[in-house]
Amino acid sequence: MSDRSSAAGFSPNTRNYVLFVLTLTYVVNYLDRQILGILLPYIQQEFKIDDFGAGLLSGTVFAAIYATLAIPFATLADRWNRRNLIAVSLATFSLMTVLSGYARNIWHLIVLRFCTGIGEAGTGPAINSIIADLYPPQRRAGALAFYSAGLNVGLLLGFFGGGWVLQNYGWRSAFIASGAPGLLLVALLMLTVREPPRGLVDNLVAGDTTPRLMEVVRHLWRQPSFKWIALGCSMHAFGGYAGVYFIPKFLIVSHHMQPIAVGFALAILTGVFGAVGTFLSGVFADRFGKRDMNWYMYVPIVGTLISLPFAPLFYLLPDIRMALAAAVVPATMGAIYLGPSYAMAQGMVPLRMRAQTVGILLFILNLIALGLGPATVGFISSRLHPVLGDDSLRWALMCTSIATGLLACACYWRVTRTLKADLARGGAV
Repeated sequence: MSDRSSAAGFSPNTRNYVLFVLTLTYVVNYLDRQILGILLPYIQQEFKIDDFGAGLLSGTVFAAIYATLAIPFATLADRWNRRNLIAVSLATFSLMTVLSGYARNIWHLIVLRFCTGIGEAGTGPAINSIIADLYPPQRRAGALAFYSAGLNVGLLLGFFGGGWVLQNYGWRSAFIASGAPGLLLVALLMLTVREPPRGLVDNLVAGDTTPRLMEVVRHLWRQPSFKWIALGCSMHAFGGYAGVYFIPKFLIVSHHMQPIAVGFALAILTGVFGAVGTFLSGVFADRFGKRDMNWYMYVPIVGTLISLPFAPLFYLLPDIRMALAAAVVPATMGAIYLGPSYAMAQGMVPLRMRAQTVGILLFILNLIALGLGPATVGFISSRLHPVLGDDSLRWALMCTSIATGLLACACYWRVTRTLKADLARGGAV
């Protein structure tokens, strides 16, 4: 760590603590966002909506505001105190999740999910920007991968805890239980985390003027690698978001599992195996990337190609034990793109563009993947249902995950043609 970091009071232990608290924020962020997945079949039953309507509720409604506000919140993060922005956002989406437990009709729930998206839009860019200030480029992907593993821990808590509360107390109580921890975390964040100086470990000083949004867009547009990274991440997450919301229903409908059993199985798959894969992807990318920066893209390519043959086994095997065993590899590789992609995207821009760059990346990713993924699978399932019956969902999920996984690999491969050159000129506006 640089002398400037020590002088600023950010020792190795301090920055690791900050990373831990920010990761906890992502845990509750993803818990509140994805708790709907385990609850969706029961909400559908109570409010009388089909799979297409469920896809719109779980993905499109949330993504419409989450993706749209990611950019203005990112601009604010490049200008304002990022710690305070994270705290306000955390309080907002946690409160909205608690209130979702009191929804009396589908329109109440739509409005509350919409407001949850408003709160969650303010965390990602600001957190990524802080982490980039705390860890040098050669360790940044590992730190971002550790933070990104909070996604998997949030899924673990959502699936296991949500399934248990759902089965014992109902879906409304599950919303309340998932939102409450975030309100406590706000106090911890405000009392124990300080805003780090921008450019801390890079020994750079941020300019007084934050570039305007269109200036950042023009800078990124000149970087072919960023466009392909954004598209690759979107394709990778397309099937992932659809799976988070519809795989619980698939297991309940096709394998007749109880909610608590579904929650336990998916908690192990996504929360344990997924967290290991997400974290190790950043570690391997940092290690091999010292020799060749293209390894930041080779890691998600290799992991995705390894996992694709297991998707048909998971969705089509009739024995639930064999199906869940087949799901271990795809679950491990599900979010391996996050750490390497965030690290490379922020390496292409000056300090004051980092948060806005992440905001633009999240805007593209969530608009495509979250906005369209669940809705697309729900639409396909609804159209196939008259022919395939309850098997319609398994075929919709399988075909979507394989197709988008292959498209993601093609995009990451395209990045390797321009990545080194784009990183080399990344600091120049």
